[in-house]
Amino acid sequence: MRANERWEVAAVCDISASVRNLAGKQVTGAAIYDDPRPIFSDESIEVVGLFSLADSRPQQIRQALANGKHVLAEKPLGVDVVTEWRLVHEIEASNRFVAVNLFNRNAWYHKDIQQSIAAGEIGDLAVIRVCHMTPGHMPFEGHGPEGPPFHDCGMHYIDVARWYARSEYKDWHAQGLRMWGYKDPWWMQAHGTFANGVVFDITQGFIYGHLVKQQPHNCYVDAIGTKGVARMRHDFAEATRGDLWDPAHAAEDRTLQ
Repeated sequence: MRANERWEVAAVCDISASVRNLAGKQVTGAAIYDDPRPIFSDESIEVVGLFSLADSRPQQIRQALANGKHVLAEKPLGVDVVTEWRLVHEIEASNRFVAVNLFNRNAWYHKDIQQSIAAGEIGDLAVIRVCHMTPGHMPFEGHGPEGPPFHDCGMHYIDVARWYARSEYKDWHAQGLRMWGYKDPWWMQAHGTFANGVVFDITQGFIYGHLVKQQPHNCYVDAIGTKGVARMRHDFAEATRGDLWDPAHAAEDRTLQ
């Protein structure tokens, strides 16, 4: 935000003294608080960014809306689906913008693939496959207020698939597995169709190489068409062996077939 002339960071709040000290050094001229109430009540502030955890986010969103603020929020909006739907209805009834951080839409490779689809290079889009398997937390560590993996990180891939299909979900089949006796599903697979006939297949979980010396990731997006496939596939373990990640090498892992 400091690098974008559209924004002026007017105030920062954090309960951690060390973070407040850092904010004071990095955002000179901003008011620094250990309590968010002065920010919500400041009429000169138009937008608030809520980068806390999901257990405090619903109350903070409601505070922001009550004080006429637009909101930039991390995901998920709440600790469970019931709370989130209540918030959705309250947000829709307001006249404020509430944006949720689904940052995959900013990835260069998604933009490249979608450009190839729009140009007709793979024919008509038929199937979207998304996979994101990472080590992540062990189940006994949990995800705290953010909930199980698919409730937290999985929404990125639900959003990405719908973005590619440019349609709403029609039907789906899903299976979530509880690993090592933990109460929440730690591995999830969903497949089905969109209203326009495009098929989707999403796999997401945090059970991929937890205890190996160098933790791997399995991440890919396949846009399968009638004439070809646009594919993003990346070996994060290979990319992190050097001191810096080089986008030029990442581009080698994205192929158009």
